[in-house]
Amino acid sequence: MGAERQQSGWSTPSGEDVSVSNGDRKSGVPMTVASIPLVDPHAPKPDPSVGDLVKDATSQMSTLVRAEVELARAEITRDVKKGLTGSVYFILALVVLFYSTFFFFFFVSDLLDLWLQKWASDLIVFGLMLVTTGLLAFLGYLKVRKIRGPQKTIQSVKEARVALVPGSDKPSKPASLNGAASTTDPSGW
Repeated sequence: MGAERQQSGWSTPSGEDVSVSNGDRKSGVPMTVASIPLVDPHAPKPDPSVGDLVKDATSQMSTLVRAEVELARAEITRDVKKGLTGSVYFILALVVLFYSTFFFFFFVSDLLDLWLQKWASDLIVFGLMLVTTGLLAFLGYLKVRKIRGPQKTIQSVKEARVALVPGSDKPSKPASLNGAASTTDPSGW
């Protein structure tokens, strides 16, 4: 037993000899076993119990819900990216339009210059720009003035606050006849 180790061996179904030496064992358990399991550890049991079926169903439902959430997240991310790309193109189009108006006003001024003096045509275009700016600012003011805030939300929060105060549903007690404070318990007991 000195230099040699004792071997305990067995054979696999294919006929290979597999051995585990006593030197590899600690606490009576081999550290490694060089064999292929004869039973699939992931195979379902032939007669599962109701508890096993419920466990499997809940884990499968959980996996299904997670997969659906992940799919929805992926679709939303894709749509948001498309929307952002489209909005960038709209912003670029508005920038080009904004700079194009500069040349339009030069065109109108040069067109009026055919019938009027240069200073008069420039003054007319400037006046048209001021009138247009004033009209658009007035229309914006009318729209902004109509903003009232979330009135329904504010009202429902006030109602919820009143409903959550203890004793708010009880009628208030009239003051005592002599003006002194009542000696009854304010909790109503």
